[in-house]
Amino acid sequence: MKKLVIAAALAAPLTAGAQQPVKIGMPLTLSGQFADAASQMLNGAKTYMKMHGDTVAGRKIELITKDVGGPAPDVAKRLSQELVVRDNVDMLAGYVLTPNAMAGGDVSAEAKKFMVVMNAATSVVITKSPYMIRTSVTLPQVMETFGTWAAKQGIKQSYTMVTDYGPGHDAEAAFQSAFKAAGGTIVGSVRFPVANPDFSAFVQRAKDIAPESIYIFIPGGAQPAALGKAFAERGIDKKKTRILGSGETTAEAALKSMGDTALDIITAWHYDYTDKNPLNQKFVKEYQGVANGRNPDFFSIGGYDGMHAIYETLKKTNGKTDAEAMIAAAKGLKWDSPRGPMMIDPETRDVVQNVYIRRVQKVGNELVNVPFDTIPMVKDPAGERRKQGAAKK
Repeated sequence: MKKLVIAAALAAPLTAGAQQPVKIGMPLTLSGQFADAASQMLNGAKTYMKMHGDTVAGRKIELITKDVGGPAPDVAKRLSQELVVRDNVDMLAGYVLTPNAMAGGDVSAEAKKFMVVMNAATSVVITKSPYMIRTSVTLPQVMETFGTWAAKQGIKQSYTMVTDYGPGHDAEAAFQSAFKAAGGTIVGSVRFPVANPDFSAFVQRAKDIAPESIYIFIPGGAQPAALGKAFAERGIDKKKTRILGSGETTAEAALKSMGDTALDIITAWHYDYTDKNPLNQKFVKEYQGVANGRNPDFFSIGGYDGMHAIYETLKKTNGKTDAEAMIAAAKGLKWDSPRGPMMIDPETRDVVQNVYIRRVQKVGNELVNVPFDTIPMVKDPAGERRKQGAAKK
């Protein structure tokens, strides 16, 4: 299949006239447990196109989606290959989940196609193709920052609870290492199965240890609300045990499901729709029009900024879509996003952005994440370590 992909890519026209559209292939989880995440991401991309037009450098932009169905790297690779071979896409984009992005990265590298990861947050994803950038977040970027911050706030103990797959392992290692390096102690840890976990027993185990804090990483979607319910049912006292988590833990839908049991959960994250900056307020309003009144979330902003990166890169290449030109143009891109200032690191090709520390509070009758601290322009620390290691060789 490798030879087939490469042959098809080389057989496709390397330059395109102004009349030919730029085809963006997007393998997404359009059904199954992560369908809502894919919908939010796709609506983010569509919102950008609505706000900035569907033509760049004289070429019309065309999105072609395929349904991967869930965490299925074999399917993601096959569909990425089909997009290249049958649909003749100019680039790949999307990728909600890490295993799927890793598989897509192989195709990007083999077929020499520019690729924009709009969500998958495991740090190593970016290494799978030299033609890849990421416009979402990496778990070490947020969680190492959070671990250091928590220890510096005087939290001395933490018990970690994460989902047993790539991003969960990344988050666990990042938070634990930074927390310990800053003087904290990890008093225990547990990993949940990816599919339909029963959180009650895991939460009881944490309660029995009675740590000073519990750190959580679980994927977005339906699981945060289920975990919040388990915390409430098992009677975790947030005055004695502080609940810390990544942004998925207190996403808007999760807060609505958890109700007041979510109060005082502290999270670190890179985006929230309640941010009052004018650019975000405009984005939220436009997004609601595209998404039937829904508010954007971190999946949405990944899609929106992914399209921004594609548009700006195409402007720099005058519409040329060959991977070498695209990646050269994308390195070092800087812009103001609804989430705040952003950059594509010219060396690692990964996202650089602010990390916000937030607390769940009730504003009026609504539960929201209220930011109370900002760590500016954070790079992916795992990527920085890889870069340093390569320099030493």
